[in-house]
Amino acid sequence: MATVTIKHVTKAFGDNVVLKEFNETFQEGEFITLLGPSGCGKTTMLRIIAGFEKPTTGELYIDNQLVSGGKTFIPPEKRSVGMVFQSYAVWPHMNVFDNVAYPLTIKKVPKAEIKKSVAHVLEIVHLSQYAERFPNQLSGGQQQRVALARALVAAPKLLLLDEPLSNLDAKLRESMRFEIKEIQRQLGITVVYVTHDQTEAMAMSDRIFLINRGVVQQCGSPEEIYNHPANQFVADFLGKVDFFKGESANGRIVFPKMDGQSFAYNGPRTGKVEVAVRPENLYFAEDGILEGTLEAQYYLGDVDDCRVRVGETLVRVIANGYEYKKLTNGQKVRLGVRDFMVFEDDGSLEQMLQIQT
Repeated sequence: MATVTIKHVTKAFGDNVVLKEFNETFQEGEFITLLGPSGCGKTTMLRIIAGFEKPTTGELYIDNQLVSGGKTFIPPEKRSVGMVFQSYAVWPHMNVFDNVAYPLTIKKVPKAEIKKSVAHVLEIVHLSQYAERFPNQLSGGQQQRVALARALVAAPKLLLLDEPLSNLDAKLRESMRFEIKEIQRQLGITVVYVTHDQTEAMAMSDRIFLINRGVVQQCGSPEEIYNHPANQFVADFLGKVDFFKGESANGRIVFPKMDGQSFAYNGPRTGKVEVAVRPENLYFAEDGILEGTLEAQYYLGDVDDCRVRVGETLVRVIANGYEYKKLTNGQKVRLGVRDFMVFEDDGSLEQMLQIQT
């Protein structure tokens, strides 16, 4: 296990600054996810940790050893780091055993020790029975597990994963999330994981660092970031959410584009506000505080994904799947609100949603 200490790290390519003042310590045994849209700087941070990029300014320590910063630079092969890439990058001419053994083979580790280490790691990733197969005889998920085993076989202090599941189908991605998390728990290894997929981040992480335009917008546990976002960008990126413009005064928020309907609010913000409501926090109720017309339903089995017109505003409601049989498009409905978030309407949402490509 290892700690990673990042001190005032910035990275620029010419005039393009892709990371700005990254400061944090990743603790031993933590599962850290760097989350954000394409081009936000998350993979650049991972490559700096791995040693594939040098920071423009700042310092990086693995445990208490300075590995990047100033005149010091320790190359990737001397950092005791394992890395899994988006592409499987397995050797097509080698069987599973030889693919996994490769890092030990090039270090000239004795054959008996290689055999023992490879057998151990193949058991961890549930590939023992496939040791003699070649990559073209494996599924995508099995090939990804080969890449994971190869990264683990040398017992690295730190495991880095760069969008390793993006090439897999939806069901396989879901199962691999839990497999990777279980392996991390079993080994107690520190993991830094890069993804743009918020579901992956929520399912696997101890802490999430949500990055936009090279700046960490918020870090915290999945529950903390989901339920208490620092700003509108965080609320929008992590999970489903609708934003409604309102006016806060005298203990209520009035929504001009919802026919002036309103609900109670005793928080500190007054004047123009952005109200963020997650669709699972709205529900159909006879005594609901908002009134509208059901325009559409999308039956997804476990849930009924609905759209309700409230004045000029289309509101998304995720209801229980059984509601699909009870509701009819065009009928008048009332909505209750379990929870909502209130932000100052300062125009920052529109600015921050201009995601880099």
